[in-house]
Amino acid sequence: MKDSPVALQTTTPLSFADAVARAREELAREGFGVLTEIDVAATLKKKLDVDREPYLILGACHPPSAHKALWAVPEVGVLLPCNVTVSVEGGTTVVRAMDPAGVMGILGSKELAEVGADIGARLRRVVDAFCA
Repeated sequence: MKDSPVALQTTTPLSFADAVARAREELAREGFGVLTEIDVAATLKKKLDVDREPYLILGACHPPSAHKALWAVPEVGVLLPCNVTVSVEGGTTVVRAMDPAGVMGILGSKELAEVGADIGARLRRVVDAFCA
């Protein structure tokens, strides 16, 4: 699966549950913690009585980078945390991570560009771990 303009992405033969566990492990290996978790499928079922395939959003944070970014440009907080999703689409498990380089680049800050490049490399390794 090719990356999109906003996401680093891949498919995996892992089950949804196994992919979620692996995503957590790979995020931790790269120094991220998971601050939030949104079960989109459960929320849509509860609020709209809509059934959909599993879709989970993990709000991941790399504390040193978040600190550096917020110190440089406080409004970057609206772009945090870095979302990583695990979903089932047409029977295939898909893993995506936001591509922070482009998002941070819109603020025109050298410091943010550096943070975006570092976080992007870390998230690339997380996504690529599913290809190995």
